[in-house]
Amino acid sequence: MTEKTETTPGWLSPEELESVRGQLPILYVDAVPVRVDDTGVVTRVGLLLRILSDGTVSRALVSGRVLHHERIRDALLRHLEKDLGHVALPRIPASPQPFTVAEYFPTPGVTPYHDPRQHAVSLAYIVPVAGDCRPRQDALDFEWFTPEDAVSPAVQQEMGGGQGMLVKQALAHVGRLP
Repeated sequence: MTEKTETTPGWLSPEELESVRGQLPILYVDAVPVRVDDTGVVTRVGLLLRILSDGTVSRALVSGRVLHHERIRDALLRHLEKDLGHVALPRIPASPQPFTVAEYFPTPGVTPYHDPRQHAVSLAYIVPVAGDCRPRQDALDFEWFTPEDAVSPAVQQEMGGGQGMLVKQALAHVGRLP
């Protein structure tokens, strides 16, 4: 859940963010990009490939903070466009409802979700994507996986912070957990 600080109103400076992270939970969105067939059945799950701050390579979901005075749907669209490109064509439902709420703690083991920087609460969404995805920002690559491959031990091992659990929960939510 790393991202660069921008000068857009609503962003905290790096110093302010560090201070706030030590005092308050921060609100995030996690998006599980999916491809669906004509009947709405999930056929593919999209995962980013990123280099983490410690230099390790990891698979990840689209994720990021919600800005002050920003609607959830706008945060989802902003992060999907930031990570997947302008022509990804995400389809946010008219009334977006998270499939789960993930609570990330700086202390490992409190929940399945871990972020050493902060206590964060993330609303997790399944988002159908119809367009061409081209990784941007700090993403190295983006790849589509079958539901079976997305929950395979090999792919799950490449995901950190509990995001592999979110993929499993997303697929269970849509009836596609193998």
